Amino acid sequence: MGEARSERIEDLTREELIDFAEDLAKRWLAHDGLWFQAVERTYGMEAAIALDAEAWRGFTAIEAKRILKITDAPEGGGLGELERALRFRLYALLNAQECERPDDQTLIFRMRTCRVQEARRRKGLPDFPCKPVGCVEYSGFARTIDPRIETEVIACPPDAAPRDYACAWRFTLPAAVVTSLPRDGGPEG
Repeated sequence: MGEARSERIEDLTREELIDFAEDLAKRWLAHDGLWFQAVERTYGMEAAIALDAEAWRGFTAIEAKRILKITDAPEGGGLGELERALRFRLYALLNAQECERPDDQTLIFRMRTCRVQEARRRKGLPDFPCKPVGCVEYSGFARTIDPRIETEVIACPPDAAPRDYACAWRFTLPAAVVTSLPRDGGPEG
């Protein structure tokens, strides 16, 4: 006889739940890609990017709000809360990513690997020009975590490669905000 299989999600072990979460993220990304390709075939790349950006405008805020809720994060938690929230995104289950804090006002986020771009390269296709959508996605995510956070793209396709990351983003809090934050363990910048 083989091993007993779980009949419900509630019966899964911790390891099985982690695998299940990763599989759900893969399913989400597959749907996103299939949706984009269908729109591109029907209306062309320019329209597909415009519609994708509009879809991400809504989704990124929903994802950020859900992460804040599930992690019981404080409102206006600054760059520290953004760094934490980035680890809970669906992408975090699929792509290698890292954060760097060069100073109190700045968070640098790098997507070290990107499942979408890697799949395109395996197929001999050029990088997907995701920069316009990424600008909407990352700025919307950061603003939802803390409306004071400003977002700037460092590099994202179709920007020239090679580089040792897929894309990178700089998040900042204005100096006046950082200097006014409490130093006694309250929300940091």
